[in-house]
Amino acid sequence: MDPRKSTLPSVADDSRWARIVARDKTADGHLWYSVLTTGVYCRPSCPSRLANPENVQLHDTLESAKATGFRPCERCNPDGLSVEAENAALVAKACRMIQESEQELSLEELADSIGRSPSYFHRMFKAATGVTPKDYAAAHRATRVRHGLASGRTVTEAIYDAGFNSSGRFYEKSTDMLGMTPSQYRAGGANEEIKFAVGQTSLGAILVASTQKGVAAILLGDDPDELVRNLQDRFPNAHLIGADRDYETLVAQVVGFVEAPRIGLNLPLDVRGTAFQERVWKALQEVPAGATVSYAEIARRIGAPNSVRAVAGACAANKLAVAIPCHRVVRNNGSLSGYAWGVDRKRALIDREASQNA
Repeated sequence: MDPRKSTLPSVADDSRWARIVARDKTADGHLWYSVLTTGVYCRPSCPSRLANPENVQLHDTLESAKATGFRPCERCNPDGLSVEAENAALVAKACRMIQESEQELSLEELADSIGRSPSYFHRMFKAATGVTPKDYAAAHRATRVRHGLASGRTVTEAIYDAGFNSSGRFYEKSTDMLGMTPSQYRAGGANEEIKFAVGQTSLGAILVASTQKGVAAILLGDDPDELVRNLQDRFPNAHLIGADRDYETLVAQVVGFVEAPRIGLNLPLDVRGTAFQERVWKALQEVPAGATVSYAEIARRIGAPNSVRAVAGACAANKLAVAIPCHRVVRNNGSLSGYAWGVDRKRALIDREASQNA
């Protein structure tokens, strides 16, 4: 019997071994293990065949693993960056290229710049950011157009500064991108008509506002006047039309949904956000009334499991209360987190939906 083997402690009942069995990527950089029979040391997420725990020694530092005299595993590279960390660095490099390029870069050009195949790069980018390289680039160009228009540049200058190589391509997408024509956006929504009305629910005041495209805002609060000021701040130069009898019928429909979620709510929406935010919001709309889901689960559903904080940020940026049901998102342990319109309203909405679906 190898004398070294007799000195190895049993690790089967150690909580650190459970992380190795699970190939827990979050343990990388915090834990290592060495294997007597192969003479290598590995990171917890190593994809190699799982070793017999009787042949394993656990290490809390890389120096301790190296001190065994074993060699680093060639599959998981425990001395360097993990595959996920390396991919994240490459994705960050690609994002910088997209942001700094004067022209739209092709998938092939981006992949070649980081030494990966186009298909692998596409999967890697989406896993890290939750969106495709094309969607990321489109969202970045849209942001540059908005900043250009807001800073006083002409529409033509803003278009070309944002990387569009023709005005025709831009105008094909401009309304979806900005929610209005470029000239209207540049003027702060000038001449855009926005209908709105304020109603009352058991949870307080509610304001519903719509553009020609669809409902652009559903706001909840205690003070109706404050909700109207919020709308004015969002569209400072738009023509706001209030107290329209026909529109108040739509507001009544939203109020009815707040009071009785089982009736459902099917309205055209004017959704304005980044590509990532819109992916999150779409996933939220697929969560049924009466159910809750964690931020981590939404991140997994949109293909970006490492973007939990970004998911929380997208929830906070949502301006369409109940229509995009961010109130159905909770912490992993089921407890309530923040809510733009107050945690008490969030609790009430969740309880109301659960009771009506019971």
